[in-house]
Amino acid sequence: MMGSESDAPPPSSTPLDWKFSQVFGERAAGEEVQEVDIISAIEFNKSGSHLATGDRGGRVVLFERTDVKDNSTRKDLENSDYTVSHHPEFRYKTEFQSHEPEFDYLKSLEIEEKINKIKWCQTANGALFLLSTNDKTIKFWKVQEKKIKKISETNVDTPNVKSNGLGSGWSLPNGDFSFPADGFGSLRLPVVVSSQETNLVANCRRVYTHAHDYHINSISNNSDGETFISADDLRINLWNLEINNQSFNIVDVKPPNMEDLIEVITSAEFHPIHCNTLAYSSSKGSIRLVDLRQSALCDNHFQLFEEHEAPGSRSFFTEIIASISDIKFSKDGRHILSRDYMTLKLWDINMNSGPVATFPVHEYLRPKLCDLYENDSIFDKFECCQSGDGSRVATGSYSNLFRVFESGSKEATTLEASRNPMRRQVPTPAKPVRSLPSITRVVGRRGTEAQVTDANGNSYDFTTKLLHLAWHPTENLIACAAANSLYMYYA
Repeated sequence: MMGSESDAPPPSSTPLDWKFSQVFGERAAGEEVQEVDIISAIEFNKSGSHLATGDRGGRVVLFERTDVKDNSTRKDLENSDYTVSHHPEFRYKTEFQSHEPEFDYLKSLEIEEKINKIKWCQTANGALFLLSTNDKTIKFWKVQEKKIKKISETNVDTPNVKSNGLGSGWSLPNGDFSFPADGFGSLRLPVVVSSQETNLVANCRRVYTHAHDYHINSISNNSDGETFISADDLRINLWNLEINNQSFNIVDVKPPNMEDLIEVITSAEFHPIHCNTLAYSSSKGSIRLVDLRQSALCDNHFQLFEEHEAPGSRSFFTEIIASISDIKFSKDGRHILSRDYMTLKLWDINMNSGPVATFPVHEYLRPKLCDLYENDSIFDKFECCQSGDGSRVATGSYSNLFRVFESGSKEATTLEASRNPMRRQVPTPAKPVRSLPSITRVVGRRGTEAQVTDANGNSYDFTTKLLHLAWHPTENLIACAAANSLYMYYA
């Protein structure tokens, strides 16, 4: 633990008692998971009334909260003090196909439809707005309820309609209509009216493309409600939501000679309050704060956060496990939460001497780094999240586990993405006879079995990993993805 206690968020009380709330898309025992159904992004909206998920098949699924009254007063919400006294409940709202697989003919490159990130935008006139992105293309979606229109009047005189649905003078010789010889007395155009029935419609308002040579790893809305950023390995671009054919490159770490490249951008996020400030992390374990007011191209940062390694501790894996996979600002913008392979770190934006708190996520894997490298697990990118009051942080691990840390404590509450979240003891699965495809999924490049056992004898499976999770903005409610299943827990 580094930094003084005054720099860290206020210590939280005793660990929360987490309970299972809901699951969507739960698979039966032995059911094969389709690759396109695996969830790849989760995001609550600012109020927490809606939740969006994206999957590898390019779909976006929306859920809405059903157990909260819309007319709750502000005093009632403040008195709740981040405690869910009742069972929170979401329901499926709608889904739409956000991205399709594409092919870049100039570069002979296939572009996957997988949703990398989803970000909610400000609502307007009862409609929901959100951004979704795959590796190359960002889309701006509007989802709203529209009344279904029906035809109320036609030119057919209803009293004269026969049982076969045709009026007198009508016939169908050879499949053609025959009109009365004397014609119709009057011509009435069909009258279309809106019924009380509604239908949810997703409309793609804008497409932002042709701005990234490398895969987009982050998008983030600005607090001004007008702009957003998108980041790939080497560049961060600034967009206006209303303009899709022009963006501004504000960060560029590409060297003149690519052989001199020593680090890449891994994540980027706008400050939640100050529209001129953004943070981005790198593969070398550093976080930079930049001010958009300083220059058009933000080559220089005004704050750098990095933890200096202890002398003599450097190894082949040092830089690999130091790479930051995700960063999140706290709700008040005072702290930044970062996730590298082994730890969660909490940084005070006013103190760059080191993190104010370090939380070990799976220290038992440290002796197994060579095996993790062989089966590529060491490159897994875990996300992190923080409670709305900043007193707790959470991140995922292997065997569909995720860990919740109280501020001021390195002890974690370990939960499993299942109907029984407090089942910490993960039994070693029996080894059934597997077909060749399933064997190749769990064996590394040199035949390394994708399992490890910690000091307590708990077995962990590298093939089941919980990468994506999100914390409700005002309540102790966590949504997390285990393959194609969306689990929710409350305390």
